Amino acid sequence: MSAVNLTNVTVLNNPALFLSPFQFEISYECLVPLKDDLEWKLTYVGSAEDETYDQVLESVLVGPINVGNYRFVFEADPPDALKIREEDIIGVTVLLLTCSYLGQEFVRVGYYVNNDYEDEHLREEPPQKVLIDKVQRNILADKPRVTKFPINFHPENIDDQSEQPDHSAEVATEQETETLLDEQANPANCEVKSDHEEEEAPSSVSDHQPALVSA
Repeated sequence: MSAVNLTNVTVLNNPALFLSPFQFEISYECLVPLKDDLEWKLTYVGSAEDETYDQVLESVLVGPINVGNYRFVFEADPPDALKIREEDIIGVTVLLLTCSYLGQEFVRVGYYVNNDYEDEHLREEPPQKVLIDKVQRNILADKPRVTKFPINFHPENIDDQSEQPDHSAEVATEQETETLLDEQANPANCEVKSDHEEEEAPSSVSDHQPALVSA
């Protein structure tokens, strides 16, 4: 059983201009005390064909963690448009929110992101060079792809085989990105749920108030 369960993710500023910061309200529960930090990371996939164009927008450490319910706001800068190929800026791409413990990723949430001009005239007759300040992003958040990986939250307990990583469950980020880009989705805020689990009611987060986490 996982020591940390992601219970809810809400996109706070959506849709927004491409150059606006990302903001996610993240809720999770910790079932056992963890003496080390959780690492939350947000990655923008710059190209479905070449992962070298991926950009880590923000990475924050939260911890140590006691038993309880937690909620915080994760803020990240937008991607650097100069590091994205011109032909890949407009259209659909993927945003990956991940959490790791002791270097072991145990949950990944993938979102479609649709980038297009807000102005109808620009959409119908797009300029030869992308006007990045006119581009609007829309995170399609109603059907996130949630992948969970079993990890060892207490590596000092080497006899606890139930917490050993199951490498057969791992999915390559590039393959997952291709799968996401092949599927359809519609914009909305939603409760995060796993593809392999039934939908559950969100856990209470009254024990801890939201806190802004950013660089």
